[in-house]
Amino acid sequence: MNNAAQPSTEPSTSGNPTRVAHLRRDGVSVVVELGRGLPRILHWGADLGELTESDLAAVELQTRATTGDSRVHAPYPVTVLPALAEGWVERPSLSGHRTDHTAWAPLFTAAGHELTDHQVVARADDEASGLALAVHLALEVGGVLTLTCTLTNTGDTDFELTSLEPHLPVPSRATELVDFTGRWAQERTRQRREFLVGHWVRESRGGKPGFESPWVTMATTHEAGHRSGEVWGIHLGWSGSQVTAATRTPYDTRALSAGEMLLPGEVVLAPGRSHTSPTLFAAWGRGLDAMAERFHTLVRSWPNQRAARRPVTWNSWEAVYFDIDPDTLMAAARRAAEIGVERVVVDDGWFTGRRDDTSSLGDWVVDTQRWPQGMKPLADLVHSLGMEFGLWVEPEMVNLDSDLARSHPEWLFDAGHGVGLPSRHQHVLDLTHPEAWRHVRDQISTVIGEVGIDALKWDHNRYLLDAGHQPSGAPAVRAQTVAALSLMRDLIERHPGLQIESCSSGGGRADLGVMQIATRMWPSDINDPHERTSILAATELLLPPEVTGTHLGASPDHITGRSFSLATRGLLALGGHLGIEAPLERLPQAQLDELAAWVALHRRHRNLLHSGRVVHVDTDPAIAVRGVVAEDSSEALFSLVVLNRPVTWPAERWRLEGLDPHRRYRVSELSATGAARSEPAWLAESITASGAALIEIGLECPRLNPDTGVLVHVEEVR
Repeated sequence: MNNAAQPSTEPSTSGNPTRVAHLRRDGVSVVVELGRGLPRILHWGADLGELTESDLAAVELQTRATTGDSRVHAPYPVTVLPALAEGWVERPSLSGHRTDHTAWAPLFTAAGHELTDHQVVARADDEASGLALAVHLALEVGGVLTLTCTLTNTGDTDFELTSLEPHLPVPSRATELVDFTGRWAQERTRQRREFLVGHWVRESRGGKPGFESPWVTMATTHEAGHRSGEVWGIHLGWSGSQVTAATRTPYDTRALSAGEMLLPGEVVLAPGRSHTSPTLFAAWGRGLDAMAERFHTLVRSWPNQRAARRPVTWNSWEAVYFDIDPDTLMAAARRAAEIGVERVVVDDGWFTGRRDDTSSLGDWVVDTQRWPQGMKPLADLVHSLGMEFGLWVEPEMVNLDSDLARSHPEWLFDAGHGVGLPSRHQHVLDLTHPEAWRHVRDQISTVIGEVGIDALKWDHNRYLLDAGHQPSGAPAVRAQTVAALSLMRDLIERHPGLQIESCSSGGGRADLGVMQIATRMWPSDINDPHERTSILAATELLLPPEVTGTHLGASPDHITGRSFSLATRGLLALGGHLGIEAPLERLPQAQLDELAAWVALHRRHRNLLHSGRVVHVDTDPAIAVRGVVAEDSSEALFSLVVLNRPVTWPAERWRLEGLDPHRRYRVSELSATGAARSEPAWLAESITASGAALIEIGLECPRLNPDTGVLVHVEEVR
């Protein structure tokens, strides 16, 4: 396949000979009209193959609207930043003004562009408004389209930007909208609605995407599923406040858009200064799995993710909570090493004065009362056992009952009414004060260096409800986001090899911006496998499984109270970045042996689990079918879990989609305990079948109670 950009050489109004560009990569085509102002995307979706110059000119004619005497009342292809002055009477994509209230309705004229393999940079300006734009469109590895816009103030006075929300068009056959909502411990709950005329707008105003984040906003054909229909999805790679919208006009123009949610005065461009929007990531696919695979391919290509270690992790939180005791943790570390754990993480409660969540947050010094000899003896033990040592931190937050807050009350956010509502007894430390940023950086960096920390679990529990920078009270939500991300980068640069897990009361900050820094994401504070099944399925629409922490938690679950067998907990945790939260030093040997078997199973198949194509099969909603298929289709792991009692039983056969229909495969059950089942017949012994038969006919479902499942290994027979 020719993946290069293909230009048309029709004359353009900008004087650049290229008029229509064709970007092709990994099964995706993007056709862009250039030279009539800002770029217009004429096609984003399935690969169109090789297109000649005349083909590209024809695409422009095919998509040119019948405007009559008014282009305002016509479905003319919108630009990436549609403007009021060119007939866009919907939600503004770029808004702002000068201090004299001018330049509020800009109209840009093309000023040239550069076209290289897989990307276009188009420039435009508006002399009357004193503004210039550079639009960067790129077709990344995997066929993910990225879009950023850089606005420059070319005038003589300040320009205040209030919104910059790039748009991507979708075709009229995209008749439904799918996105997500949620709350703590119930993140990423899918919702579907008809794509009606008007605006479906989702806003996150708390200084992070939040539990209620739309996650991926998708326009789909009717009832598109994991393996069927067409899907156009967007995600904003930004860790702060944001807005996502889907727009359908009365003339059936349909578009998806996203951008930062800016507060008054947060972005004021002095003459000559520029502002670049966060990256808008977009993927098209035939079915949700195909769209997700594109995002996975891109994330896996990033340097930090390619270099990341994915060790099996033991985390202390559900094991001891705040009852931190060096002897207990040392005993747990020894047990962890015995069962195959590769990283030990000490969670909240290790620092000075911390006995519960009411005090001491912000005082990042090892508690000498709890650790009379310091924390290094534990770290040394962990390292001597061949494991890594990790630590929980929450650098952006502070308790009022802390040395930091008492010494520097001016470092707390205050929008004019005091520090505002507490959440988990905490408030936000204003990292936009350089002294506060350096103070926290130095304290945490000292602990990392002195103790020997390999990884940080970086939490972020409170929303930025009152993020006023003292003493003025001016909004600083955006600047806080930039400061927090820069703090992560600085610590990684100071401590090469340090890895960061993004946690925000669970999955409140897991965007593709922070994941270019962090290597692990904690998707939810809930370890209940029944709840986690849908949370993880939604998470995998954007992030590959190896990035997502999946832990075997306690039973009964500490949040829902449900009880689960260790086999069920292991099966649901197996496919991601495996971890354990259990009091290892108190578990009976039989449970330790079973945990060890699940860890060994994960480690044996980790290369497949952390590199394969993720498959979800559309089936009865009471059943969850998930697979991971090797890139070369030589092997796969498939799980079937019964979540609720289906209305009819037996359920439809278990189809192993994603295999190569032209190969033959051996199918055998995997069980961490070695237990075998006697029915259905195929479970009694390994069977060999064609890929086509496993895809089209499938396997008879075993008799399973709710919240139980079965795991099979599929290997090619040569």
